[in-house]
Amino acid sequence: MAAQHTQASAPRAIPPALFNACFALLVINACYFPVAYISGMWIWELSGLGIPTDFVNVWAAGKLVLEGHPALAYDWDIQRGIELALLGQDFPGYFAWHYPPPFLFVASLLAMLPYSAAFIGWMVASFIPYLAVMRGIVGRPFGWMFAAAFPFVFNNTLVGQNGFFTAALIGGTLYLLPVRPILAGVCLGLLTYKPQYGLLFPLVLIAAGQWRAFISAGVTAVVLAVVSWLAFGSEAWHAFFHWMPTFSQAFLTEGKATWWKLQSIFSMVRFLGGSEQLAWAFQWVLTASVATVLVLMWRSRVPYTLKAAVLAVGTLLTTPYLFMYDMMVLAIPVAFLVRVGLRSGFRVYELPALACALALFLTFTFTGEPTGFAINLIVGALVLRRAGPWWRRAPVPSLAVAGA
Repeated sequence: MAAQHTQASAPRAIPPALFNACFALLVINACYFPVAYISGMWIWELSGLGIPTDFVNVWAAGKLVLEGHPALAYDWDIQRGIELALLGQDFPGYFAWHYPPPFLFVASLLAMLPYSAAFIGWMVASFIPYLAVMRGIVGRPFGWMFAAAFPFVFNNTLVGQNGFFTAALIGGTLYLLPVRPILAGVCLGLLTYKPQYGLLFPLVLIAAGQWRAFISAGVTAVVLAVVSWLAFGSEAWHAFFHWMPTFSQAFLTEGKATWWKLQSIFSMVRFLGGSEQLAWAFQWVLTASVATVLVLMWRSRVPYTLKAAVLAVGTLLTTPYLFMYDMMVLAIPVAFLVRVGLRSGFRVYELPALACALALFLTFTFTGEPTGFAINLIVGALVLRRAGPWWRRAPVPSLAVAGA
């Protein structure tokens, strides 16, 4: 009997297919960028001209802060002028700055460095907490490899975006919530730099009675706002709110970024030729459905790992503004699934389903087809299937009772 218990509780071996796939992706991610940098395909061209990409708006915004004009970071034309001077070549459209003023602290620190050092430094600095969170969630050293091999690492690093930071904050919130709720709230408060990804958390925290995390998040958000107001003045906040409707009009009404780049149900409807009204109808129905499922699940006796996973997927499903680099957040629910699989065994369909998600990612990479929404649905379905008939389970009064 004791022998059977020891065998059942012993750590399971990593499936060879999972290990080999992660190793191959890790090698690709690790090798591509040094080679691309040297050969003029990343950050700078061989001619010395800068490659137009997303990170340029971070550096340009920080430059304006250092010059004493933080509010001008939100002016599209002024921002574009700084970017053109840096890159030395023209580019279509805008790389506009649209983050709340607290993120100007990060931008100004990075703008103190030369552009290449700032670009690479931001990738490294944001990658470290992401790695740590993923290692904690997976619960084994394999978590390091899995984090570095995650496919969307490529997309985020290529354009110098903040997907690592977003994933670290969401993952840190969910990893710490059962054991360090105040620190989890701090992570959630920092996530206000991308407020569209924090909308579901208040509902879930209230449903689960996690008041310490709720209050901690609120206090952190208020402190950030006040400190940024003291540092950058009310003009920066006024500029942020002034330019937000322009940004929304350009990206969600006019499709200036092109619909295939966005990965939400909203953009999928627009990509297929649907009207803006129809796209919003689909988005709001999905958002309401996800919010309802989350509240009910977080009040049930579903294991906490699955509650956390479905919340992470839900943050991606409920925003219309979702670029592929933001899908770094998907590493969090997949890491929770891997944690469960390594502990109790993978179900026969789980690894093939994840392979299908990888194939969809490659489809986007090589063809530009917007497959991100389907990838999110696959991962969400895997989590819900693991949870089983959660709607039949009695409510649970706290996360501690819900288990790991």
